[in-house]
Amino acid sequence: MSERKLPMAGTSDGAGAGAVEPAGTASSGGVGSGSDASSVRLVGTLAVAGALAGLAIVLVFQWAQPRIEIYQAKVLAEAVTEVLGGPERYETIFLEDGAFTAAPRGDTASMDRVYVGYGADGGAVGIAVAAAEPGFQDVIRVLFGYDPATGNVLGMKVLESKETPGLGDKIEKDSVFVAAFSGVASPIVGVKKGQGSGLDAEVVMITGATISSRAVIDIINHRLEAIGEAMTAYWASRPLPEGEEGS
Repeated sequence: MSERKLPMAGTSDGAGAGAVEPAGTASSGGVGSGSDASSVRLVGTLAVAGALAGLAIVLVFQWAQPRIEIYQAKVLAEAVTEVLGGPERYETIFLEDGAFTAAPRGDTASMDRVYVGYGADGGAVGIAVAAAEPGFQDVIRVLFGYDPATGNVLGMKVLESKETPGLGDKIEKDSVFVAAFSGVASPIVGVKKGQGSGLDAEVVMITGATISSRAVIDIINHRLEAIGEAMTAYWASRPLPEGEEGS
């Protein structure tokens, strides 16, 4: 009887039946290539979407910016007219080297500025001044008229406020409080209702909104402290229309 040897594991005799192909061989290469292609497509899609979104933002800004500037100029003109009692026109002057001028030499973007109102006869009627400081809730922005010849405030308008509805927002809605700034002497003195002395510089603060009322008064006083002398100097040296005497 002849002896027959059994095939050993791993020899060529068993290769066709039970061999297991190691992981990572060429047969799995198709899956990896597909994943790479999908990633590239995803990145490309996101890049295109981002570029389109950025372009849309730029186009919207370019479309809206001129309209915003026109609206802001309209609001400013209306406010200047209100606080100066209806001038025919106004001129912007800039604070440069400690003095106001209508013809600054430098870049005006960062310069302080005020607005001189002129009547029908060409004479200056007052200066409109913008100012802002923190109130009770947030920053309060106001525009007020000022007569450097007398030192009186000519009027006040709140341009922006986020004070408490029904209380602090009365600084712009309470007609008595707003009217109190027409012709009041400066520096302004805030008094509580029933505690005034009848002085020309007094403004009665709003009951229940004394913090916001005080903020408006302080905003005006602080602004006049900062640039009042420069406005007075400009006023004294301004060109006068024929027939008008200096003040």
